Amino acid sequence: ERAFLGDAQLGLTFCLLGIFMVLAWVFASWTRPIVVMSVIPFGLIGAIYGHDLWQVPLSMFSIVGMIGMTGIIINDSIVLVSTVDEYARKRGLFPAIIDAVCDRFRPVMLTTLTTVLGLAPLLYERSSQAEFLRPTVITLVYGLGVGMFIVLLLVPAVLAIQLDVRRQVTALRRGLRASNGQAARRARGLLIGAGLALAGLFAVTLGAVIFSGALPVWLVTLWPALEGVPPLGAALGLFTVASLALLALTYVIGRIVVRPRRARLPA
Repeated sequence: ERAFLGDAQLGLTFCLLGIFMVLAWVFASWTRPIVVMSVIPFGLIGAIYGHDLWQVPLSMFSIVGMIGMTGIIINDSIVLVSTVDEYARKRGLFPAIIDAVCDRFRPVMLTTLTTVLGLAPLLYERSSQAEFLRPTVITLVYGLGVGMFIVLLLVPAVLAIQLDVRRQVTALRRGLRASNGQAARRARGLLIGAGLALAGLFAVTLGAVIFSGALPVWLVTLWPALEGVPPLGAALGLFTVASLALLALTYVIGRIVVRPRRARLPA
């Protein structure tokens, strides 16, 4: 079983990498495949819930079902994202998302129901052959059932979030490229300083735990309350709180220092 799980993990990694490369080529984008594939981890919710409901332990047959479930969920996600991109050419992104979800609701639901209802009788089969297939069937039935709602709710939300992030990245690029005026130079210096500070925070928290498995000694000495906390949780909490404080401080400094002065009108 250990040998099978190792081979399955390697095969799943190459499978996901191949899916990402194909989607990147089809959509001509490196970020669109991330939106499409974001449903994969959430699709495991239904599979795990189904195993718990039927009191069936996860096994190698569950892994096989997860690989098949991944392909079907991605197929629904691809159809929805393609429809959104098609509608977005003639209207805004948010109206395109709403119209695409309304138009693709029936096809996604029918695709899921035909698969789920076709496999459901195997759940109640008591033969010895069906007992081996039950983990696979549970993964497909419950994973696809929950995955339908995930596709219709999560993918549109991620598309909207992607637009917000794209706007912020565009504003960041403009701020780094700006060179006219003293305010622009101050903004560029502030952004570079904040980026370096954020990289330093990552290095001493999550980076240290990832590479060494523990927080730096001086950080634990400075804050003794971290001694009994799991390293990964403590590092994630420290990085999150420190990042939010850094962003707030950067915003305040930007409002004070980078704000361009208005020219005084003659009396």
